[in-house]
Amino acid sequence: MGNKARNKKKQESKLDSNTQHSGVNGQPKIGKNQYEAEIFKLQVELVKLQDWVKATNARIVIIFEGRDAAGKGGMIKRIMERVSPRIFRVVALPAPTERQKTQLPAQRYVEQLPAGGEVVIFDRSWYNRAGVEYVMGFCTEEEHREFLRDCPLFEGFLVSQGIILLKYWLEVSEKEQHKRFLARIEDPSKRWKLSPMDLESHRRWYDYSRARDAMLAATDTAASPWHVVPSDDKKRARLNCIAHILSSFSYEEIPYTPPKLPPRQKPKGYVEPKQMHRTVPQLW
Repeated sequence: MGNKARNKKKQESKLDSNTQHSGVNGQPKIGKNQYEAEIFKLQVELVKLQDWVKATNARIVIIFEGRDAAGKGGMIKRIMERVSPRIFRVVALPAPTERQKTQLPAQRYVEQLPAGGEVVIFDRSWYNRAGVEYVMGFCTEEEHREFLRDCPLFEGFLVSQGIILLKYWLEVSEKEQHKRFLARIEDPSKRWKLSPMDLESHRRWYDYSRARDAMLAATDTAASPWHVVPSDDKKRARLNCIAHILSSFSYEEIPYTPPKLPPRQKPKGYVEPKQMHRTVPQLW
């Protein structure tokens, strides 16, 4: 066997070991090395998008919604990994205060909207009214109907004012959500992710399904459409979603002129003082 044939066989063998079936629609599992290489390429493009947003004073809102354990946190983490938090900003508001409960559903989110040159990512949003607030009885049937009626008008206003609005629903299956909840119970580093509200969402799977269906039917409009992201396979979900975000803009790479590092100043007699400092224990 020639070297070329041996190398080809070696590559095929490596590929086979790296593409075990994930069980998600029978698709092959993406290997770690391939995933990291692809996500890095997308993150470089996110940095280019960031430069474009800053240069053009664009205002972008990205909403991530989905059931508990759908993968919103991991998605946002990968988006934020290499961009500036001064331009890309994540908003994950806590439960409303007693005063906020008497405000309009979107009122506390409006003050978080972007100024020029900013991207705001909502980890849950005003759509809490259509999801957890409705299912858990924190709003009335009438308040729920009013929200579904008025939300498209509100979002249409945002778009008319020049805000670019992207909405993503991360769709996780019943089986996969159950698996992720069990992992949170068993893994000490993930236990903080499992709240009493998460446990209730596990029990009320079909109540949340009905709420999701009503929300998508009422608020998936031409001005502000929903984009569904299958998220049982987290790696594929992140790659596909970030690629879609980038494809939603006609951004251009802003020319970059590498700066020259200035030379160090001369010490001019400076000597490190002989002081004892508290240094952390060197365990590694």
